[in-house]
Amino acid sequence: MKIHEYQAKELLKSYGIPIQDGMTIDDPAQAEAAVAQVAQAYSTEQFVVKAQVHAGGRGRGGGVKFAADRASALEHIESILGMTLVTHQTGAEGRLVKKVMVAQALDIAQEFYAAITLDRARGMDVFMVSSEGGMEIEEVARTAPEKIVKEWVVPGFGLRPFQARHLAAALGLEGNAAKQAVGMFQKLYALYRALDCSIVEINPLVVTEQRELVALDAKINFDDNALYLHKDVAEMRDLDEEDPAEVEAGKFNLNYIKLDGNVGCMVNGAGLAMATMDIIKQRGGSPANFLDVGGGANVETVKNGFRIILSDPNVKAVLINIFGGIVRCDRIANGIIEAVKELNLNVPVVVRLAGTNAEVAKKLLAESGVDLISADSFEDAAIKAVEAAGDS
Repeated sequence: MKIHEYQAKELLKSYGIPIQDGMTIDDPAQAEAAVAQVAQAYSTEQFVVKAQVHAGGRGRGGGVKFAADRASALEHIESILGMTLVTHQTGAEGRLVKKVMVAQALDIAQEFYAAITLDRARGMDVFMVSSEGGMEIEEVARTAPEKIVKEWVVPGFGLRPFQARHLAAALGLEGNAAKQAVGMFQKLYALYRALDCSIVEINPLVVTEQRELVALDAKINFDDNALYLHKDVAEMRDLDEEDPAEVEAGKFNLNYIKLDGNVGCMVNGAGLAMATMDIIKQRGGSPANFLDVGGGANVETVKNGFRIILSDPNVKAVLINIFGGIVRCDRIANGIIEAVKELNLNVPVVVRLAGTNAEVAKKLLAESGVDLISADSFEDAAIKAVEAAGDS
């Protein structure tokens, strides 16, 4: 689960981490009061207006503006609030800006990058810093990987002081700024662990002209499987920022992620789902989604899966690839038959069933009278699905 910048900053603040603070509003009528309140709270007449959307690259897209006075701040709020912000992460359709943060402007001397995530290859959390703050870390990793310094955290020990000092030294920090960084990094890791985060990122982490270390921006994502432990975090979820089909899938305990292709995929098991997407690509097609219906799929599961897949207008064919282990293939076959009849599908459906009662399932499909394309193997299913999507 993702949250907005202003929410992430509130969490940082609760752990004693200095932030670029301000007010967040969702109505232009609140603009004048917000600007006045920020001006009074931080003794400033210079502001930054920041679009609150779940996407990076906001500044390049026109979603972050500096205001030299109150009048400029009000103009920027009016122009950003309600705009469709297009960045490299939103896609061409962009994202509607429903909230803006009015923050204090800071005099910045240096910009850094700091983040924590899980290194799956090592099975350890990794704390990363870079002197190239304000840039996309992927670009830094590609062009100057030596500028990313990492410390891996041994499970059960936490981020140790000598590691925090090494990270601060890697940024060239000295004196009071270095001491601040050591304390901040340890607090940041404490937050990461306590809230079951999947990533915590500050980009940029700045040193002001007054030599204070401040989180200018913040991004925090959470492990969905641990949200039941953190009701207050779960309440921060903004469904308006998520794909409607993914939200709908969650209601039925379906694991769905929308992609850009035209072959819809309905598969049981995450590993098989990924392999299915791979073989579609290998055969010249492009998957429209990841959809894992789980091991206990039934008639309703299949129907709901079809509805969600076909909510994407780009889908030109559907590939159903089921291995009957826990769930019997004939049970899935009955679900497919009912769904096709009830939903009056207008796209080709390719079906490959293997495992428990697979032969019974194939007979049910063959005698059902519904228009389906049967596949004998994994590869045969992918080829037929790609051809069907192209033909349609």
